[in-house]
Amino acid sequence: MAVFSHLHVHTEYSLLDGSSRIKDLIARVKELGMDSIAITDHGVMFGIIDFYKEAIKQGVKPIIGCEVYIAPP
Repeated sequence: MAVFSHLHVHTEYSLLDGSSRIKDLIARVKELGMDSIAITDHGVMFGIIDFYKEAIKQGVKPIIGCEVYIAPP
């Protein structure tokens, strides 16, 4: 059995790039039979607590990430 998890997902906290609301995202993950999901919002981690709590509540393994950019000095 193959297991698949999205590892590059932007939520509503990624301004101008993501539109997924956390509660709806987790519900859709469950609906598709997936058991884990990551969020990797752009440069912010504001949604991590809501994401973690909702994922645990719905029996989904939360994978916490962040898409960051590094500029050399």
